[in-house]
Amino acid sequence: MSAPIRLLLVDDHAIIRQGIKALLRARPEIEVVGEAGSGEEGVALCEQHAPDVVLLDLVMPGIGGVEAARRIKLVSPRTHVIVLTSYHEDEHILPAIRAGALSYLLKDIPPEELVEAIRKAARGEATLSSQVATLLMQALQGTPVNTSAPQPPPLSQRELEVLRLIAEGLANTEIAEKLFVSETTVKSHVSNILGKLHLADRTQAAVYAWKQGIVNRAT
Repeated sequence: MSAPIRLLLVDDHAIIRQGIKALLRARPEIEVVGEAGSGEEGVALCEQHAPDVVLLDLVMPGIGGVEAARRIKLVSPRTHVIVLTSYHEDEHILPAIRAGALSYLLKDIPPEELVEAIRKAARGEATLSSQVATLLMQALQGTPVNTSAPQPPPLSQRELEVLRLIAEGLANTEIAEKLFVSETTVKSHVSNILGKLHLADRTQAAVYAWKQGIVNRAT
């Protein structure tokens, strides 16, 4: 008999962790080796246990799921990360996958499908919720930048800061807190960015930022 899949749960809601553990009690092929209520704690436990799979919430206090996924892959490269979240907004998906997440699932996934996704992740196979897969494909199929075409109006320094944070997966409220401005101001900046770059939504803005290397620029 093969060794069980070693699983770590990272979610700031204890009831979610308890529910998943209850689901997996009848699954001897999956062993929950630990649980964490924050991204920082999850990274530390991954370094300690090197689990096969991590079920990782995306929006948590502290470093959050995107940064946690990035750090988990640094401290335990063989660990496969499954993002399990209620958030399917466009701007969260690509940063999470770029950070090292193998799979991206929504919390309304049926229990049997979650168990199968864990099994697949242990084998290095990705699973995406259908809605997430559609959004991801749309993002990856974005039109490449045509350098011969007229260039869009330059973004201001603050607009570049906002665009970089969009690409890193932050929501408007998080951007407002980070930049010490109101959420209304952030929304205005986002609208200006989309208008100047002739983009339809935040996903396209995030893809643009990654392609242009804006996320790596000093602000």
